[in-house]
Amino acid sequence: MAAAGEEVSGGRDKYRSFMYGEGEKDTVWRLGSPPNYDVVNKLFEEERTKEWPEGSLEEKVQRLLKTWEMELVHKVRPEDQKSVHSQKFCSSTNGMRFLNRKDLMAIGSYNAFLQTRLPPEHRIYDPDKETLESGMATFLTAFPRGFAIEVLDVYSGPPRIVFKFRHWGHMEGPFMEHPPHGERVEFFGICIFHVDEEMKVEKAEFFYERGNFLASFLSAPAAAATEAASGSGCPVMGGN
Repeated sequence: MAAAGEEVSGGRDKYRSFMYGEGEKDTVWRLGSPPNYDVVNKLFEEERTKEWPEGSLEEKVQRLLKTWEMELVHKVRPEDQKSVHSQKFCSSTNGMRFLNRKDLMAIGSYNAFLQTRLPPEHRIYDPDKETLESGMATFLTAFPRGFAIEVLDVYSGPPRIVFKFRHWGHMEGPFMEHPPHGERVEFFGICIFHVDEEMKVEKAEFFYERGNFLASFLSAPAAAATEAASGSGCPVMGGN
């Protein structure tokens, strides 16, 4: 995810493919030109826990993951997305129904990723009520430096790539009605990419603990927690 306020400009991205060059001259970009990931790349480089050698399976899977996310969010036309299979692609989260590319581009990757079976009254964030634009705005506001992702382990190679990932950012902006607490928000998950002989993703399956991730937005700011621990703050907030 590109960080809020980043300028879209020329150049090259170290971690993503299919953004520049002759092959992208006719690409239709959601913001009019390729996004600039410099700010979130800086966060990634400063706080990643793994640094994979160029050309290794882990580095290739991480590049595929970042490219897949970039194309899904920023390329308007399906035919411009080169990391996924043009006909077969679909995706699911936590065993819920598979969504095809048209579905994903209509509702947005954030809303697709946060699908839930919880009743509406228990939802901290309700993807059924959000649009692609409102979902992007919500998370870009909460994470002004972006929401970085890294591959931690790759358990099997193509054609069925199974890997563990970490997704994180710093809540330095409000999340809906919840004020920023400035702390890191992160979650870990498992993904299965089913790819063809050209390493294009035909099917993506994500598994992660959604509730703990969203609950992280409700954590008390560090200052409030410190006051509670010293006896000068609210014991209820401190306990939460």
